[in-house]
Amino acid sequence: MSDVLTITRDGPVAHVIVDNPPVNAVGQAVRQALWDAVAETEADDAVTAVVLSCAGRTFIAGADIREFDAGPFEPWLPDLVNRIHEATKPWIAAIHGTALGGGLETALGCHYRILDPRAKVGLPEVALGILPGAGGTQRLPRLVGPEAAVRMITSGKPVGAKAAHAMGLADRIAENLIPDALRFAQEVAGEPVPYTDEQPATGSFDWDAARDGVVRAAKGQISPVRAFDTVRRAFDLPLTEGLAEERRAFLELKETGQSKALRHAFFAERAVAKPSAIAGAAPRALTRLAVVGGGLMGSGIATAALRAGLTVRMIERDTPALATGEGRVSGNVEAAVARGLMDNATAQDMLARLEGATDYEDLDGFDMAIEAVFEDVEVKRGVFDQLARAMPREAILASNTSYIDPTTFTGAVPGPERVLGLHFFSPAHIMRLVEVVQTPETAPDVLATGFTLAKRMGKVGVLSGICHGFIGNRILGAYGRAAHYLLEDGALPWEVDDAMRSWGLSMGPFEMYDMAGLQIGWATRKRLAATRDPAIRYSRIADRICEQGWFGQKTGRGYYAYPNGPKSKSPAPEVEEIILDEARARGITRRRFSPEEIVERLHAVQVNEAAHILGEEVAERPMDVDIVKMLGYGHARWLGGPMFQADVAGTGTVLDRMRSVANDSPGSWKIAPLLEELGATDTPFGTLNR
Repeated sequence: MSDVLTITRDGPVAHVIVDNPPVNAVGQAVRQALWDAVAETEADDAVTAVVLSCAGRTFIAGADIREFDAGPFEPWLPDLVNRIHEATKPWIAAIHGTALGGGLETALGCHYRILDPRAKVGLPEVALGILPGAGGTQRLPRLVGPEAAVRMITSGKPVGAKAAHAMGLADRIAENLIPDALRFAQEVAGEPVPYTDEQPATGSFDWDAARDGVVRAAKGQISPVRAFDTVRRAFDLPLTEGLAEERRAFLELKETGQSKALRHAFFAERAVAKPSAIAGAAPRALTRLAVVGGGLMGSGIATAALRAGLTVRMIERDTPALATGEGRVSGNVEAAVARGLMDNATAQDMLARLEGATDYEDLDGFDMAIEAVFEDVEVKRGVFDQLARAMPREAILASNTSYIDPTTFTGAVPGPERVLGLHFFSPAHIMRLVEVVQTPETAPDVLATGFTLAKRMGKVGVLSGICHGFIGNRILGAYGRAAHYLLEDGALPWEVDDAMRSWGLSMGPFEMYDMAGLQIGWATRKRLAATRDPAIRYSRIADRICEQGWFGQKTGRGYYAYPNGPKSKSPAPEVEEIILDEARARGITRRRFSPEEIVERLHAVQVNEAAHILGEEVAERPMDVDIVKMLGYGHARWLGGPMFQADVAGTGTVLDRMRSVANDSPGSWKIAPLLEELGATDTPFGTLNR
């Protein structure tokens, strides 16, 4: 008997039940209890079979990742899985909820697997920069063959019960899981235990082509490729040798910088959704949501809300605009069906909960409204005035503004404590980040409701205070400014983009501008022209490109030329001429920048701006900045975010780089006091992650 495990009897069948809430992680206590359970059931002659299941909402959902940095605790999971597999009596894993990572490896050590129809199983270790280290790369191929094993292990994506059964991973699917598993155990009791030690056959599987595909998909991450190579060894080596090679690969990967960065991202993503500002606050009930605006952003927000189970009313200025907005939502839903992300019944249910209106009447029953109209203070003020008149006094009012202080257009709203910002990222039905913006008056329960809504939508909320651009776009502004300085000083757009992509970003800054559309930034620069500090160096390159009517991919020209659509990107000689002309006009002698120097300079300005944000308490912790950059701006998870990378490089080194950037543009950069403070003693930003 154990605090985390009990054994009951159903005739000759022992029922081993793990109970380690919340997700039955296979930490040291669970491993020890299972180790002892194997010994107990092996020694009991009255036991002829064993069923392994879990209490609560899920089967073993993984290992305890906190142990990774704390050192090994016996019994090790690989030894436990081997011990179960070598038992002389059949073990049947009865799986409900999710069996992930070490949980699925434990089930693979069992001799049979029975799944609840709603169960999901997977080996997501590559998301942590490692590979399955308790037999997954060797036992899964012996059950499902090379193609399915490679797909599951290198992608880390789970599969449902039906797919698991079809590939041979599950022996049965059972609606009445435990009774059926106990009956199945009696059926197989006394029969030879089906070990999976035999070497599997490759068949016609093309290993070289498959590896090329994994390398392309990994985009610089090493664990999927190493996992592929380890899976391949299952077809060349006896099980014991393959397990030994898997263990070596696991231990090597665990110590890599990529794995440490990915583990940082894993814990940070969970921590940022629980800021101190909502501690103890209960979110409000939320069933009906109004979305004002049916453009790309509004329709994306509406789609995400429908997927979260809400009833949504889209409000547009007139009937044609409303029809267009509703059509965008329908298109989003249809695309999800086409990609296999939902079935037709789910899609129809979602669309049945979408309402449309061209006025603000009859909003009494709505709990929240989200404004998603053009980035203009007066336009937004008019929307909030109408919402305040039409909606109940207690309804929450949110703005999707990406730059503007919400209090500048919500000042007349009765009850300012119910106002907040919810900055979604485009496309809003796909991107996982939401900056939850707290005004000085926002009530904790309103803020908590914003975070709960983000979670219901499958997104991650990150708390932000108020400043121009909040966390992400404010850092983006500094990043873009430094990138344009590089152009004037000697680099070209494609050189900068290549360097940043090689470092680990999904795209460089100028590719990003072309994709998003240059007119957005141009409008913002014009709006802020009157308040621009004349001491700060201002690059006219972007303005000159926009003055030509070149706004990016949509117009066929931007920083690049797109003669045959977005996929036909090529360097634009005319843009190079603009860059050289601007450098001449400023009297700049251009020089070459290496890819490494480009990365170092653009990283330093982002860290410096983030340090300003942290010092001003706009962001709560460095990890909040990292999550914003990873989920909203294409920063590779295996880099861990700019603040994590600052700690890798050393804050003293980053400070020196920022001083060099500042010296090259006198008066244009203020070094953040926090970066000065930490850099002076090379203290990591990570020490501030409370």
